[in-house]
Amino acid sequence: MQSRYEYLAVLAACLLITAPLEWFGRVYRRAPDVARAVLPVVAVLVVWDVVAIVRGHWSFHHEGTTGVVLGGVLPIEEVLFFVAIPLCALLTYETVRRMLRDG
Repeated sequence: MQSRYEYLAVLAACLLITAPLEWFGRVYRRAPDVARAVLPVVAVLVVWDVVAIVRGHWSFHHEGTTGVVLGGVLPIEEVLFFVAIPLCALLTYETVRRMLRDG
């Protein structure tokens, strides 16, 4: 049985697991840079998803989402996915980069 918060829980888990990497990666401290890197990608992916949903190529299991739908089409969790996963990737990348550099 799926929970209405399953998708959000997975995103929260990803962010929580990578949160300690901020100590090394220092990503959140550079919020304007992160926004300039992530927001254009979010915009493209949101348009991509909306087009795919409207055309019937893509859909979501509504049992696993909260029911909050943007523009009557896109679950809020999908937009949050487009933000959370790149943040986790940036945290991981910056941490590895700094650790390799600092030895």
